[in-house]
Amino acid sequence: QLPLVESGGGLVKPGGSLRLSCAASGFPLDAYAVAWFRQAPGKEREFVAAITWSGTTTLYTDSVKGRFTISRDNAKNTGYLQMNSLKPDDSAVYYCALRATRLLLRSGYDYWGQGTQVTVSS
Repeated sequence: QLPLVESGGGLVKPGGSLRLSCAASGFPLDAYAVAWFRQAPGKEREFVAAITWSGTTTLYTDSVKGRFTISRDNAKNTGYLQMNSLKPDDSAVYYCALRATRLLLRSGYDYWGQGTQVTVSS
């Protein structure tokens, strides 16, 4: 298991913003594609977004397009998920995940962080 630490979750009002971070420790993040998934209570874990190792290509699930932005800073060994215009339906535990691939995939990730809670409520 590779050490990944997510941070940045919290409670935010509808329409608000949060930025999640996924910090890798002790290994080079640029060897991996980075993805974000989320899981709400009683629901299956779902893909949210992914970014290639170089950061040049991204992929989003339809429900977050235009509101969320995935990015990475390989020099800082960190991936990010900027979430704007948050809705109550975005409430979930958010996980970052890695896969050693040059492809952009919605599944098959091998390494996972511990998750960070995002709650969108007034």
